[in-house]
Amino acid sequence: MSIQTGDKIPAVTLKVMGEKGPQDISSEEIFSGKKVVLFAVPGAFTPGCTLTHLPGYVVNADKMKAKGVDTIACLSVNDAFVMDAWGKSQNAEELMMLADGNCELTEALGLVLDGSGFGLGKRSQRYAMIVDNGTISHLAVEPAGAVDVSAADKILALL
Repeated sequence: MSIQTGDKIPAVTLKVMGEKGPQDISSEEIFSGKKVVLFAVPGAFTPGCTLTHLPGYVVNADKMKAKGVDTIACLSVNDAFVMDAWGKSQNAEELMMLADGNCELTEALGLVLDGSGFGLGKRSQRYAMIVDNGTISHLAVEPAGAVDVSAADKILALL
């Protein structure tokens, strides 16, 4: 069963790249007392994620922050090294690049994508959510292969 609007974000530890390498960051630290736009992709450097999904958030980051968003976070079931390199390659300095390398948050949300048929193992479904102080106020999960309801312009219109 996947998470729904009105539910709280589960308590897990993710990774971000720090000055000295990968660092732990708790979901509480990311979401508590903040308005956060979290979007997830099946994989860093993959075509739909790199050409369509991530760029929309990079381009619209200032507009989202002007509407009261404290943090825009991109999550993938990749490691912190990959997420950091992908963020740098896409000029995503305004975004928090979250590594869910062990698929812990993705599994807790019930939003796992089985990519084993493509040699990808467990991945995240493509989605976006607006989270207010740890509670999901909007959730948009994409059908397989689509980048529509979770696109930055759709989320921006809801803020």
